[in-house]
Amino acid sequence: MDKNNLLINLKGVSFKYPGGPPVLNQLDFQFNRGDRLGLIAPNGSGKTTFLHIIMGLLKPISGQLEIFGKCVYEDKDFYEVRRRIGLLFQDADDQLFSPTVIEDVAFGPLNLGKSKNEAVDIARRTLNFLGLDGFEERITFKLSGGEKRLVSLATVLAMEPEILLLDEPINGLDTKTKKKLTEVLSGLDLSYLLISHDFDFLAETADAIYTMQSGKILLDKELHIHEHVHAHEHGVYPHRHEKTDDKEQMSGDRRKRTEDRRQRTEDRRQKTEVRQKRTED
Repeated sequence: MDKNNLLINLKGVSFKYPGGPPVLNQLDFQFNRGDRLGLIAPNGSGKTTFLHIIMGLLKPISGQLEIFGKCVYEDKDFYEVRRRIGLLFQDADDQLFSPTVIEDVAFGPLNLGKSKNEAVDIARRTLNFLGLDGFEERITFKLSGGEKRLVSLATVLAMEPEILLLDEPINGLDTKTKKKLTEVLSGLDLSYLLISHDFDFLAETADAIYTMQSGKILLDKELHIHEHVHAHEHGVYPHRHEKTDDKEQMSGDRRKRTEDRRQRTEDRRQKTEVRQKRTED
């Protein structure tokens, strides 16, 4: 792929917490413009640590980080990274700290130099996009878990990032809110990396799914045969099966989901090419 499309490039990155074993071990990873990737792996495998390394919240003990074409080492190197990459924390309470929803969502734009009126306007538009109009004056700590999750996403989107890093975005969500978030992500014209334990969610929102093992990132596309005799590309991690006796329907549903994902990928690729052409002109 064109080097101009390489946004995140990690080479030989290793990390461990004091007194503990290696969490990341000579990890290599490349993330390109237009990518929509899923990451699924057991707890403790280093998924959140990996995201925090990218954002400069943790420092690797070795290896090289190149983000947006620049090598980043010191805290000052990550100012631009944090402006252009939005991180959704695993715990919404780590993201929300203002008394009201509108204050929380407007904080990011204000921090980027927007006027108060501009920041509030961006916050209102973002909330409306997420179907949260009417939430502006809601008290943040009184929101439900699902509402906090969506408001947390609003705080990230209000920063108008180029990349989203979402750590367990559907954790604790009910079925209705999970469906809404899936629709929101599918409608975004953004590159993103999703961490989730829900394979079905990743299958709906990601174009490729990776896993982590021994401190490294691997593409999880091995075909596994289960003892209850069926085969699929769900890898080795837990996932949901819908009971049905109609094998033809199941096959058709899988084909449709695959075709939908391919079409979304092609649509995003074309949009990216149009934007690049406009920039060159």
